[in-house]
Amino acid sequence: MYSDLKNKVAVVTGGSKGIGQAIAKRFGEEHMSVVINYRSDKTGADEAVKLIEENGGHAVAVQADISEEDGATALLNAALNNFGTLDVWVNNAGMENRVATNEMPLSDWQRVLNINLTGVFLGSRAALDYFVKNDKKGNIINMSSVHEQIPWPGFAHYAASKGGVKLFNETIAMEYANRGVRVNAIGPGAINTPINAAKFADPQQMKDTLEMVPMKRIGDPEDVAAAAAWLASDQSSYVTGVTLFVDGGMTLYPSFQNGKG
Repeated sequence: MYSDLKNKVAVVTGGSKGIGQAIAKRFGEEHMSVVINYRSDKTGADEAVKLIEENGGHAVAVQADISEEDGATALLNAALNNFGTLDVWVNNAGMENRVATNEMPLSDWQRVLNINLTGVFLGSRAALDYFVKNDKKGNIINMSSVHEQIPWPGFAHYAASKGGVKLFNETIAMEYANRGVRVNAIGPGAINTPINAAKFADPQQMKDTLEMVPMKRIGDPEDVAAAAAWLASDQSSYVTGVTLFVDGGMTLYPSFQNGKG
């Protein structure tokens, strides 16, 4: 628990399931007020609201497309209209799909980039504009991936989007550091989320994945949520412009484990 987070206000995009819902729930445990963004999963968003309120926080669910300018504006307005301010913005919404690059429709490329990268820009821009105009030392957390660093054949659009998030994150962290605004990213590895459920249910795919993780376990959404809470808190007050990998060591070249090579 971080006492400085009590009564602070956060926006969490893609907060209806998986990592986003876990972050929203953790913020509720910190007694924060949370705007939970969802695109289509109203049931999951309502569940997140309930979890937050049961844990001492306050919450409202807002349907919006974060890849559109109006979506980011709607989320900022929801924070201001319901809770009076904004302290933390978490750009979590994202998507992926496997397709060989030579067969990739332009529509697939654009859809992934629009949500994973343009959505991060639009959310960050809305938050930064509010922080600057109100002379507020706010906090932005961008959801990246181990694939901002590790190539991922079959997912060129996803890897490109996360590579973009990395340098966008670092650039705006530098740009707004002298205003007291902190900007960081989280890079999850293999996490047990709904999008991965089918893959991890297959014994061979699970075995293959664990071979890429030095800690030999799949992470939980709560592991990522714990990192988000720390980055949102004053305990990380001298940290900006980093990607905090929550990956069990996946980015550490696990094939070299035990002195191989």
